[in-house]
Amino acid sequence: MPARIPRKTGAQSGFARASSAGRRAWPLILMAWERWQALPAEEKARYRRQAREAAAKGRDAFDRARKKRR
Repeated sequence: MPARIPRKTGAQSGFARASSAGRRAWPLILMAWERWQALPAEEKARYRRQAREAAAKGRDAFDRARKKRR
């Protein structure tokens, strides 16, 4: 007889939580994708540029903080 896998009691398992969150998030993700697809190319380019600039700022701040710790 195979060993039984103990079940968590009281709290949801990790898979149950993830699947529940996925079901709730799916409509929002779909709406965001549809809105992105509807944007003109210039707007998409502007958002991409903003994301690159924000990422560069974050990297710079991280590098400055890391240099301070040394």
